[in-house]
Amino acid sequence: MKKQTLFFILFLVSFSLFADVRLPNILSSNMVLQQKTTTKLWGWASPNEKVKITTSWNSATVEVMAGGNANWQTELQTPQAGGPYSITFQGQNKITLENIFIGEVWVCSGQSNMEWNYNSGIKSIKDEFDQLAKLNIKLFNIPKTTSNTMQDNCEGTWTVCDSNTIKKFSAVGFYFGKQLNQDFNVPIGLISSNWGGTPAEVWTPDTLVENNTALKEAAAKNVQSQWWPVNPGFTYNAMIAPIVNFNIAGTIWYQGESNRETSGTYSELINTMVGAWRKAWKNDFPFYYVQIAPFKYDKYNVGALVREAQTKNLALPKTGMVVISDLVSDTLSIHPTNKKDVGARLANLALAETYQLNKPGTKSPLFKSFGVNKSNVLIDFNYAESGLVLKGETPKELFIAGIDQKFYPAKIKIKGNTIQVYSDFVKKHVAVRYQFSNAGIGNLFAKSGLPVAPFRTDNWEIDTSKIKK
Repeated sequence: MKKQTLFFILFLVSFSLFADVRLPNILSSNMVLQQKTTTKLWGWASPNEKVKITTSWNSATVEVMAGGNANWQTELQTPQAGGPYSITFQGQNKITLENIFIGEVWVCSGQSNMEWNYNSGIKSIKDEFDQLAKLNIKLFNIPKTTSNTMQDNCEGTWTVCDSNTIKKFSAVGFYFGKQLNQDFNVPIGLISSNWGGTPAEVWTPDTLVENNTALKEAAAKNVQSQWWPVNPGFTYNAMIAPIVNFNIAGTIWYQGESNRETSGTYSELINTMVGAWRKAWKNDFPFYYVQIAPFKYDKYNVGALVREAQTKNLALPKTGMVVISDLVSDTLSIHPTNKKDVGARLANLALAETYQLNKPGTKSPLFKSFGVNKSNVLIDFNYAESGLVLKGETPKELFIAGIDQKFYPAKIKIKGNTIQVYSDFVKKHVAVRYQFSNAGIGNLFAKSGLPVAPFRTDNWEIDTSKIKK
């Protein structure tokens, strides 16, 4: 009898919960919706229950019916940036979302350098406390969660960016959003979905990794950890899949350190991940990312090879990379503390590329081509229209080799966006490398201010053996 009574009570409770109109957590008060686009609203209700949705920006009402699986979804057009607005959902119960703004929404994802915040030790955030009330930024922080199947909801809620909520939000993400809000002058919504230590495989749908022999073999090399997941798809399922109905402007990404053992497949992995995200969102959105910083790893050149792979990802349309080698003060720390300039560089890239604002010098000079003559190696660069400059009397981390593949410190002559590289120790110049090491920090810059990206002109085999101490 007790079992029957308990079953009946549980049935009534579950039926009551099932009957109510419910929304995913990504749809809440204080949210920012992407402006001037078709956006989705979705949730759950009793099968065949009608849900009326009223938006305050146009006082329009749409009606949608829940299907047999209790899901409902509709689409509506958002106006240009503005607010605050409200949205009311009326079924057997009523939900009103308030303080809603229309603006630009960005996802901030990656591993620890994207995750790090005030509570992690980025104390420069404290300097922003007094100015937060002047900004129009809203935050959605997704807790660290894993799943081996795709989920339709995640924990979290939209909050106003204040001196309390900012403390546990991505510092890079905040600084990015701050500059967008100030320079583009629209409300900014930031979704933080990151987990320190994670390889990119966990952010990629597992089937795409498992069905690709090279990616599958590389993923098998990821070492299990009690602190972060390494299984393909585990964070994609729990921390990305639940929000793909929520329209966004783009994504910023800071990751790569945990894939240093499998750099040979990293470029393909990121292309696969980005393609999967764009397909899931049904949106060919921009993807801007940070090249990993100089750091003294325990194996030779593993960091250099990841940076090389990241540079290759620029071949994917609507991507952009920021170089931060000049922002590192301690190569013994894998977490550079200057997140402000990292966020600003990402923002400048987005402002110039996505929003078409006049922002010259937002891209680091990239190796374009080289030619060898009797006296030197001539190297041309893209994105060096302002010209190049050496900060210091002699070049740092610039090396040249002959046919013996032995590299020597090189000298340099700069002519506009071209450099001539040579050495008295090399009779027949063959190859040049710049900042191609784990922790090297070069001093070649664009006159407009950004550092030249690391590069090499050769394709010789790279030593990645253990560094002897």
